[in-house]
Amino acid sequence: MSIFTAPHPPYDPTDKSGFSYETVVKRWPIIITGVIDTLHQACHQLSLQSNLNAGTDSSAEVSNVDVQESTRKKIKEATGIIEKLSKLKYEMARDKPLVLIPDDGEPHVDTYNSELAALAKDSRDTWFTAPWLFAECYLYRLLRSFFVQTDHWASIDPFQEQKMKTFAQSGKAIYQIATTMHELEVDRAALRADPEKLGVLFNEMIQMCLWGNATDLSLLTHLSQEDIAHLQSVGKEARAARSKFILRGDEDAVWAHIKGLEGKEEAQKRVDFVLDNSGFELFTDLVFADFLVTYTPYVTKVVFHPKLIPWFVSDVTPPDFKTTFDALEDASSFFSSPTFSPSDSETTHMHTMVSRWQSYLASGVFSLSVPVETPLGGGGKDDEEVKAAEFWTSPYPYWDMRTRSPGAFESLRGSGLVIFKGDLNYRKLTGDVAWPAWTSFNEALGPLAGSFPLLSLRTNKADVVVGVEKAVAERLDARGEKWRVDGRYALISFLGLSAGVTN
Repeated sequence: MSIFTAPHPPYDPTDKSGFSYETVVKRWPIIITGVIDTLHQACHQLSLQSNLNAGTDSSAEVSNVDVQESTRKKIKEATGIIEKLSKLKYEMARDKPLVLIPDDGEPHVDTYNSELAALAKDSRDTWFTAPWLFAECYLYRLLRSFFVQTDHWASIDPFQEQKMKTFAQSGKAIYQIATTMHELEVDRAALRADPEKLGVLFNEMIQMCLWGNATDLSLLTHLSQEDIAHLQSVGKEARAARSKFILRGDEDAVWAHIKGLEGKEEAQKRVDFVLDNSGFELFTDLVFADFLVTYTPYVTKVVFHPKLIPWFVSDVTPPDFKTTFDALEDASSFFSSPTFSPSDSETTHMHTMVSRWQSYLASGVFSLSVPVETPLGGGGKDDEEVKAAEFWTSPYPYWDMRTRSPGAFESLRGSGLVIFKGDLNYRKLTGDVAWPAWTSFNEALGPLAGSFPLLSLRTNKADVVVGVEKAVAERLDARGEKWRVDGRYALISFLGLSAGVTN
């Protein structure tokens, strides 16, 4: 099967008015600096601990010497990573060519390097000339190579502390949502039998899940914690105010499709989430999934698809998925805050909800597409689930999924609905090319269109937009708004199976 070529070019990263240029000039250097700072802090703590151990009387003198030697090696390796990061930042600012990814034993080395060779032939292999989507994926794969080539840092996610710190500041909203779910539990049987009420709740849930994407650590380089708290508001008034910013709203069509799953075979009553951000957004994904399997009669199983390496700062990895459940299980401690203290009833509601989710994981109602204990990088496993999951950290557009990763394609083809969360998944669905905004979602999906029922929930944080009425796009452009990239506007885009296609 041939590779699809879009009828429009990628966005020009040399266009100083484009978001890709701003990304290379501002966002990426900030992210790299953050990783450098994280490593410096880690080395400082290691040095302090080493000095403490050295000054402690111990009968286990040989063991203490071994620990200190291991610490010295770990600090030396971190210093080496910092040197590579500093060089990367220097070369990025000066538009140097993208270097080859070393053979580090993890996937996609040949994929990225072959594409670099092809770009070099067209003189498009530098930081300001390479296609933005490729360059951004390459950046995170290159960062991974710096860590995986070491003995002491291969299992380290340099963004983990940042992700968990931000998640910990979401406690108030999370407890509020847990109470909302408790209120649904009071009359679950009657609710499941009332499609009209379920439809109203579905619209509330899909908006919550949509706007949970507003918290994206790779983009929040200039937002205060107060800004984040505002984005995470879950009140009805906030959702009503935001509805006018949804430029494409296919939620009614999605709900009609989900209701149509009733009576299907069990395998077809499955929903898949191709995940985006960890933390608060993953929490809203879990809540949405909980609503679908607990309070509707239409869905019986939900599968979550993570990334296998640290990706775009805040994307969900298998360790993130596990630590999220650990944090929620110990919510009173994890979300402890001087400005917020949950009531006894809120604490009970949280415990009840999380216990239900844990039972779903145990029974397979909820599952990760790879084993929950899968380490960063996939652990070198060759099983089908891990191989399929590798596709999500390739540079490929999703329209080539069937050709590039038959395993990933087959893992989704039997689903009743596949939900792609967030901006990067949207960019990959549409190839991140300069489609006119009024291009149909169907056309922009290329060969993937109609392969399986597909829903994209995305707040606009990159230039590519499709499925918006021409008059609306032109009006927003005329105002000079950054409506494509500032995260204030959103898209709920749905496409069902093509005629004659079965799953």
